[in-house]
Amino acid sequence: MTPLFKKLGNALLLFGPWGVFLLAVLQGAGVPIPAALDVAVAACVYQNPANAWLYVLLAAAGSALGCQVLYLIGDLGGEVLIAPRVSSANLQKIRRGFENHPVWTVALPAMAPPAFSYKISVLSAGAFEMRWLSFSSAIFGGRLVRFAALAVLTVIFGDQIVDLFSSFLRKHWMAVVIAATLAVAVVWSVRTFRRSAVVHQH
Repeated sequence: MTPLFKKLGNALLLFGPWGVFLLAVLQGAGVPIPAALDVAVAACVYQNPANAWLYVLLAAAGSALGCQVLYLIGDLGGEVLIAPRVSSANLQKIRRGFENHPVWTVALPAMAPPAFSYKISVLSAGAFEMRWLSFSSAIFGGRLVRFAALAVLTVIFGDQIVDLFSSFLRKHWMAVVIAATLAVAVVWSVRTFRRSAVVHQH
């Protein structure tokens, strides 16, 4: 176990699970602490695997709570706030995503490892007026899946998982993006087929 990893785990354990929750709120609100939450969750799970489920829940809940700040900023700032941060082509893709699949447009980036930022999708959710309940459910669900996967991998591989995770994403980020895109396409196709079948039945 690396000294820094061990020190962080011990420090957070002094605050109990609420240390992870507070860090998650700060990161969700846009405080620039990339990968810090992942290291914290992995450290706590490594130190106390019996409470892994609690760290996962609190990390997801804290992240969802913190994201409300960015959602509100996006809601107040509107599309004008998003436009300078992305290309016009990407802005159009984001708009279509919220028009057709708002939940997946938020949830998929929220599941992504540290190499990807989900903050633009959170701001956009507010800017494009996604329903608050749908947004909150999507961001919580996405982060829950993400931290649950991290916890499982930490139990299996130990304290090196954060480095392994980041290294994998740097080498195979395109494959991850393609896989996520295919997953959305499959879900969309199945839902469209079911709706068509219901219409024809009536």
